[in-house]
Amino acid sequence: MNFNKKYKTLLLDPHAKKFALDERVNLILSPSLYWVKKLSLPLQKASEVKRVLPSLFEDTLPEGEYSYYVYKEGEEFFAFAYSDKAILALIQEKGLSVTNVKNIYFAQSELGFIEGAVKINETQSIYMKDDILILLPCCWIDEKGELNLEDIKHSKHSVSLTQYSNIDTTALYKIGAILTLFIAILFGEYYLTTKKVEELALKKESEFVKNRLKPTMFENRSILKKYQKRYNIQTKLRQSMSSVLSLRGVVLKSVYLKKKKLLVEFEMFPSRGKKQLEQKLKSKKLRYEFVTPTRVEIVL
Repeated sequence: MNFNKKYKTLLLDPHAKKFALDERVNLILSPSLYWVKKLSLPLQKASEVKRVLPSLFEDTLPEGEYSYYVYKEGEEFFAFAYSDKAILALIQEKGLSVTNVKNIYFAQSELGFIEGAVKINETQSIYMKDDILILLPCCWIDEKGELNLEDIKHSKHSVSLTQYSNIDTTALYKIGAILTLFIAILFGEYYLTTKKVEELALKKESEFVKNRLKPTMFENRSILKKYQKRYNIQTKLRQSMSSVLSLRGVVLKSVYLKKKKLLVEFEMFPSRGKKQLEQKLKSKKLRYEFVTPTRVEIVL
């Protein structure tokens, strides 16, 4: 349980040495890592002020992507602008893991207790002037020692950094709109497909009832196979009968069907008649076999 755990606090400053730590820490941002303004506005809530901060800082900030924070103290507001990308890069440069950073604060909100000038690195000091914590060269003002953060009590004014602050929000909105449209099209197609499937199912059921079909496709395929087999035999029978009846120079005595064979009997004919009959049967491309000199068995 970490409810009462105390985390080490460090000052994040571009001129600070690297931190050789592998533990969770709180970070206080040096004044060089943010822009701050003290504002007197006819507004009551910090949330109302935050909406207008981009326009209030537009003449101050260099070109880039920025995040904003504001809190109220007394009757005035303290507004901040900062670059997530620059701060994240500095955290990594100083040997810290972003995952080990618990909270991030502004020096403005956390170091109001200092009196006079306090040294924060080899060349700079911080100093409170007109309620704003400013950064000064060490030689400009007499210092009262170095900054001690061991017993600091943090305010509630912590900020979160986003690792994607350099992405154009307008582009994100456009991508979101395209994805929304794409999802809408997919849902539309899904709805139409579902509707078609339902219509086909109803039509299928109607056809089954109308044509007195079996309830399953397996049964219907079995019936279809049986009828196709019967149809093929009847087709071959008609073709064979047509070929036999078209034979010239012979006299049919009888024709009847026995299973899948057509038995044809001819009138008696001279000894050379069998040879002539074979030629005629071959010309019709029939599969045949002589049972007797006058009876022929034709395979269907």
